[in-house]
Amino acid sequence: MAPVYYKWLSTAILALMHPFFVGVTEIQHNSKDHTLEISVKLFADDFEKALAKINNVPVDLTQPKDSVRTNQFVASYLQKHLLLKLNGKPVQMVFIGFEKEREAAWCFLQVNNVPSVQKIEIDNTLLYDAFDQQINLMHVIVNGERKSTKLAYPDQHTEFVF
Repeated sequence: MAPVYYKWLSTAILALMHPFFVGVTEIQHNSKDHTLEISVKLFADDFEKALAKINNVPVDLTQPKDSVRTNQFVASYLQKHLLLKLNGKPVQMVFIGFEKEREAAWCFLQVNNVPSVQKIEIDNTLLYDAFDQQINLMHVIVNGERKSTKLAYPDQHTEFVF
């Protein structure tokens, strides 16, 4: 009986320390520049854990020892766990960079050569490999029209039609 109690207690303590696992992805079509501008906000400590787990080395987003290598880790992770199809065709995202703001890591990507958007399909598994309580909120803005949805682990696919 005691191990069950201790497991419950440790889970409760962890929940109080970090009660939820939420990421936010916003995709905005810039009709003037013909781009999709993508920003991803994740809890930095959660993101560091996921990056460390995959790369088998500690990752510090606040003061990286090797910023080029850290950028490669972040870019590779995002391009593996956030996949987009635009109007039925897969698109390649360009990693712009990331910055840490308080407890969050903001990551920026872009898709070039996007004159119009009728449909966006998204496969989002950000942090699913690290946390089975992960929820990913997504907002897509096209021609001033904003649509949103939520994916909770293990759900990963959604689409928006404009």
